[in-house]
Order: sequence, then structure tokens, then C-alpha cells
Amino acid sequence: MRLNGNRFVIIGRAGMDFYPDPPGTKTEEATQFFACLGGSSANIGVAICKLGGSADLVTCVSDDAIGRFALNQLDKYGIGRAHVRSVGGEARNSLAVVESRIEDHQSVIYRNGAADFEMTAADVEAVDYAAYDALITTGTVFAAEPSRTAAFRGFELAKAAGLPLIFDIDYRPYSWPSPQVAAEVYSRAGALCDVIVGNDVEFGFMAGDYAKGLDKARELVAQGAKLAVYKMGEKGAITITPEGEITTGIFPTKALKPTGAGDSFMGGLVAGLADGLPVRDAVLQGSANAAMVVARVGCAPAMPTRAELDDFLQRHADPSAA
Repeated sequence: MRLNGNRFVIIGRAGMDFYPDPPGTKTEEATQFFACLGGSSANIGVAICKLGGSADLVTCVSDDAIGRFALNQLDKYGIGRAHVRSVGGEARNSLAVVESRIEDHQSVIYRNGAADFEMTAADVEAVDYAAYDALITTGTVFAAEPSRTAAFRGFELAKAAGLPLIFDIDYRPYSWPSPQVAAEVYSRAGALCDVIVGNDVEFGFMAGDYAKGLDKARELVAQGAKLAVYKMGEKGAITITPEGEITTGIFPTKALKPTGAGDSFMGGLVAGLADGLPVRDAVLQGSANAAMVVARVGCAPAMPTRAELDDFLQRHADPSAA
């Protein structure tokens, strides 16, 4: 599995993250906070841009100070926002308050009336998909309407333009009306995609049985996907392709927080596939990216540059198979 280039269009959200400062501070005891770009899709875009690729985001942000903060941050990281629309009314940008601590870690997410769910079919129809090499989306875009219909329309248009579809399952229960609806929609989306990335819980959720997550990942590849990455946290990952399965471990790191690993993994993985790396090396690049980000404050600002990632890979031996 390889991509034809490193120009990505990403459908998903951009928001604001607050981190109690200094690192280690509990939210309820904080008197100051560090603000940065948030939202899984925006974070993946940052990872790609820092590794030398290009990323354009398709989403909606609130027409207020928080939405403008997100727009300014997208500009800061070089993420294209020609297809980011500001919406008024009661819609609000997502906000995450995330602690830089492992023990008793707390993350509080505000997603009531989320602006990104206001994305419509017209938003995705305005994109010139032929200008890109792949489409990436995260699962939260499917949690509500009109975003859900818009995202499936984006899939349709991208496929018609010959783009591979890359799907980060990214299951967030609080965004969905019910687990049943989520499982049905995720299975529908996964069946359309070429690359599906998720953890053991997420694949298990798609399967309707947490003990059958790996079977679900294998089933998706058997039905036409080119690549499924079944992540198992500290136990590494199993990557399934039509040619067989690859088992990889993780890079040891002194984690500062548990968040940001998924977005950084996806960025490192797709950058590797775009650069023509063998699948195993691309997965390890994603794992290295994740190991670096969980050891730093924030998610977007923690994403390593190409030089930093290459240096990390040179200094760390290939982790043994899990």
C-alpha cells in the first residue's frame, strides 16, 4: 500500500485545547492554562504538514473568538482553510480541557451544539478532489447531521476522483445518539475505505463484540480494504494487508499524558505511505510519532518535525514485535 503523493484533504474538526499549566496540574487546581489548536482532524493535518506534506481541512467553525482562534492556528501550521466555513447562531467550536499527567488523568470535552456538525454537502462538493492524493477523515464527522450526510458525499466524490479513503475510527461515545447508530454508521464508512486505523476497543465496537475486533479488521481487508491497523496500546499493533499480517511493538517513552497518540500515529503513518515506505516502516514511523507526542505538552504543538522524527528513529532501535 502506497500513496501517489503527500497532498491530503481532511474532513473533520478544528477546535481549541486547554492544558492546565504547569504540566502535572489538576484542572480543578489550575490558575493558568496553555491554549493550542485541537480537534483530531486538525491535529492530523499538523502532523502531516510538519513532516513535509500538505493538508487542507474541510469543516465548520463558530463565527466567534474561539472559531477565529482555530482559524489563526490553522494558518500558523500551514493547513489550508479555503474550505473551512464560519457558522453563526448557537453553534460553538469544540473545546477540550486536557491534563498533562498520566495518573488520574482527566479530559473534559465540550461538544454541545458543535459547529463542525454544521458541515453540509455543499461544503464537500466545493472541493476539487483531483488536486489531492488521498482523503482522510475521523469518525466524529459521522456522529450527527448534516455532517454525516456531507461526509459520505465527500467519500463518494473522492472515490470518483480516484482518491484512496483513509479512516481513523476515533469513536467518541458522547457525540453519538446511541451505540447502535454509531456501530451501524462506522461499519458503513469502514466498508468504503482503503485504510482503516483504530484501537482494539474501536474495532471491537464496530464488530458489536469487543472480543471480535481483530476479526473485524481482518474482515474489512478481506472485503477490499488495502490496510487495517489494529492498535493495542502498549502491546503494539497488528497491521493487516491482503498480503498478510505484520506485528510491531511500540517505542518506549516517558509519557506526560495519554492523549494525542492517535492523531500523531495517523500523521506519521500516512506521511510514510506517501513517501513510499514499506508498510511496516510506515507503521513504525507512526508509532515513533506517537511516542514523541505523548511525552510533550499539547497535541498540535507537540507534533515533531521531519528532522526531529528522523533523529528519534535513528536513536531508537526498531521495537521488538509485540
